Amino acid sequence: MTMMRTTTLTAFTMASALGLAAGSASAEELKIITWGGYAPDDVVAAFEEQTGIDVQITLSNNEDMISKLRATGGAGFDLAQPSQDRIVGVQRQFNVYKPVDYSRLDSANMQASMVEATQQATELDGEYYGVPMVWGTSGLIVHDSVKDSVKDYTDLCNAEVAGEVSYRLKRPTLMGFAFAMGLDPFAAYDDKEAYADILSQVEDKLIDCKSNVKTYWTGGDQLLSLLRTGEAKAAMAWDAGGWKLHAEDPEINFIAPTSGALGWIDTFAIPRRSENEDAAYQWINFVMQPEIAAKITNASGNFTASQGADEFVDAELRDAYRISFDEEAINNIKWYPPVPPGLETEEGQVLDRVQAAK
Repeated sequence: MTMMRTTTLTAFTMASALGLAAGSASAEELKIITWGGYAPDDVVAAFEEQTGIDVQITLSNNEDMISKLRATGGAGFDLAQPSQDRIVGVQRQFNVYKPVDYSRLDSANMQASMVEATQQATELDGEYYGVPMVWGTSGLIVHDSVKDSVKDYTDLCNAEVAGEVSYRLKRPTLMGFAFAMGLDPFAAYDDKEAYADILSQVEDKLIDCKSNVKTYWTGGDQLLSLLRTGEAKAAMAWDAGGWKLHAEDPEINFIAPTSGALGWIDTFAIPRRSENEDAAYQWINFVMQPEIAAKITNASGNFTASQGADEFVDAELRDAYRISFDEEAINNIKWYPPVPPGLETEEGQVLDRVQAAK
């Protein structure tokens, strides 16, 4: 799906009609491939007015971005927005991006912990290939009636919430439980034996926890319904879902677990054959201004790496966010690093055994 914004210059149109436009320079363009909600119409219009640059937006996702950039060798777009764990492997294999020049960025407008996390996740041969933009987390959605007994992922196994718990049998659950058990799965990514040992411990814990689980949720609507009706009082889920429920019922909140929420970041990355790199940096600096970034949060429901942007977010969403995250919780987020080949197959086998266990 593609959404484009173009500006027609009356003078240019008149000149064309008179046959006088030969040799005229076309309007400067910035071509961005991004996710829905990350480039709202009002933000695009404000940038175009301020810079005179015509912005063309193509809506996409990680797989589609990779496919398009791979097919063109990094051409066709000036700015892309892949997730932080989908850059290094792609760059090694297909060479579709160019390093980011952080000296051209207003880094003071960005959360320092997210800059650091993105640089670590996108570093290759001493160069950085990503800039943090939009982020989100998995953590806990908890009803006030059980908030004193559910503060971390493994607390979902407590007797106080037996039969009132839900989570997915997906890799975030493996990662969350591991961290809550005092283990660090991300640090063990490159040690096959150590990683297998961590997965074995988490598998045993999840099997022991089965009696507490009302149901393993498989879709967002299903989970929200379980929490709305009170069938589930605590769940491992995503932050925006918790904030949506909080808007309906103030006794339901998304909380960052004590061992740390699990975080993803959608970045800015510069395609290798960008034709307007200067405009790409202008766009990054423009949208990372707190008041502009807040417009993106209001449109997408996700917060950005812009420092202080929550001050300008719609009050209801801002207040729910502040319940979930103080500075300590932000700095304790466990950001997903790139996944080495083969790990997800091994994780899938663990999850299948948990599902089948009696």
